[in-house]
Amino acid sequence: MWEALSEPFRYRRPKTLVEEADRGATVKRPKQKAKDWRATLRRIWHYLSHRKGRLSLVLLMVLLSSALTLLGPYLIGRAIDHYLEGPGGKPWLLFLGGLVAVYVLSSVVSWLQNIWMISIAQETVYRMRVDLFGHLHKLPIPFFAKRQRGELMSRMTNDMDNVSSTLNSSAIQIFSSVLILVGTVIVMLLLSPLLTLLTFLVVPLMAIGMRWITRRTGVLFKERQRNLGELNGYIEETLSGQRIVKAFSQEERVIREFEDRNLRIKLSGFWAQAISGFIPKVMNGLNNLSFAIIAGIGGILAIRGAITVGVIVIFVEYARQFTRPLNDLANQWNTLLSAIAGAERVFEILDEDVEAKDEAASRSLDSVQGAVAFSNVSFSYNPGEQTLKDITFEARPGETIAIIGPTGAGKTSLIQLLSRFYEADSGTITVDGHEITSIRRESLRSHMAFVLQDSFLFEGTIRENIRYGKLDATDEQVEAAAKLANAHSFIVRLPGGYDKILQGDGSGISQGQKQLLAIARAILADPAILVLDEATSSIDTVTEIKIQEGLQRLMEGRTSFVIAHRLNTIRRADQILVLKDGRLLERGSHEELLAKPGLYSELFHGNVQLS
Repeated sequence: MWEALSEPFRYRRPKTLVEEADRGATVKRPKQKAKDWRATLRRIWHYLSHRKGRLSLVLLMVLLSSALTLLGPYLIGRAIDHYLEGPGGKPWLLFLGGLVAVYVLSSVVSWLQNIWMISIAQETVYRMRVDLFGHLHKLPIPFFAKRQRGELMSRMTNDMDNVSSTLNSSAIQIFSSVLILVGTVIVMLLLSPLLTLLTFLVVPLMAIGMRWITRRTGVLFKERQRNLGELNGYIEETLSGQRIVKAFSQEERVIREFEDRNLRIKLSGFWAQAISGFIPKVMNGLNNLSFAIIAGIGGILAIRGAITVGVIVIFVEYARQFTRPLNDLANQWNTLLSAIAGAERVFEILDEDVEAKDEAASRSLDSVQGAVAFSNVSFSYNPGEQTLKDITFEARPGETIAIIGPTGAGKTSLIQLLSRFYEADSGTITVDGHEITSIRRESLRSHMAFVLQDSFLFEGTIRENIRYGKLDATDEQVEAAAKLANAHSFIVRLPGGYDKILQGDGSGISQGQKQLLAIARAILADPAILVLDEATSSIDTVTEIKIQEGLQRLMEGRTSFVIAHRLNTIRRADQILVLKDGRLLERGSHEELLAKPGLYSELFHGNVQLS
């Protein structure tokens, strides 16, 4: 039993948490930190201000509720002085009726303010979620390349929930506590300045305790939120890669890493809650101390005739109401800290720079022939580390351009530049003679379609997934695209056919069938420029034949860029670009490149491996 009771106290705070928490307690915080908190609160207020009318009603109800809370004890004290030794009768009954009315009205007002505030809070969080989700879709591809999906999901869910729970209850409670505190002090001063001064004796102790606790809990709550986001990202990553985990028998290692990350949440959460848990204990102790002081000194003053018994009763109740708001403020302060930490993480994403806006003179292209030209294009993901160096080539409308080279040669990067997911460091890229920087991104990408190695399917029916390429397509157009892609035959054999529900990862159909659906989606989009990135890798021979037939129909009459490791998939290309270390080493048709010594010839004859 002793071991079970003492186990929590054996938790050791991680060194980083100890250093940060103690530094927060002993070192003056940077001004920038306080400025960030104020900015966060101002931004939350900006969302709340969308419902100013209802928010004004809530504030009015809080004001009325606070006044009624102060009025009840005052009436009781006065009644003791006037009616305790009186004859009773009608005045006493009227007083009781009035007292009941005060407390009933107080309950009704409290209920109304809670209901209205909950509706405001939910609408505020709704707007924040909409803004965050919309902003995520405006962010550039490089942002997502550097972030875990699970960590982003944590900001959309866990952090938003923290904000929601705080706005639902804590916001009203904090405001109400401040009003009651101010009102209590004013009435107490009017009744007896001496007893008021005695009540204030516990305030310095409260301030010292609160300062010591909150300086530590702020760091710990932030650490907990960060650890939770990292754990969500790890869970999402491992669940998505279950096949790889099992294929390499890495279950034990994955479980150990999960336990390490889970332990960090356990420790940060334990210390955040344990230290913040001191607040109600400290406040209750000081509350009892204040009660004892007022009862003792007040009794002596009453005996000497300095004050009445009714005033002592009022002060006893007000002393509790004086410490109760402080207790509520202390308790809600931790919730507020957690909510601000969550809101800051949300606003961090909202403050990320969106994908660069289209240039002022950019235009939309109604139609595209498909002529593409790169002229001395260089690009780097990181400064000083060039990925592409002086790439120059031209693709005429309807040509098929095959891009090959070792892993890391820059094949995919070249396509990223063409679609403007990234911007070139130097050089120009044109489509139909127009620099792509002068074309609106949405317009440029609407004339392009992608068939990637890992085709992504959304949760929904097969019909909906194909229609993603053209949302206004009819059912007949969807089925026609599927037939051209050689997908119709396997679709109709599935239970439900085109209305079969697919999961988000496309489970229930094979990798090859996913590729056929991706081809159908691209056919339906009817693009002028087509990108095939390893579209036939990891596919069995029979399925590959079907995919190749579908691709040939898709590529017909379109400018196509084909990235592949298999040389037999690019023999028919009009041009073959051979990349290595970010440079364009060779360019020409299959026959032209075989006729001269070079990397392509060595690749074709098996003297060099692409990987």
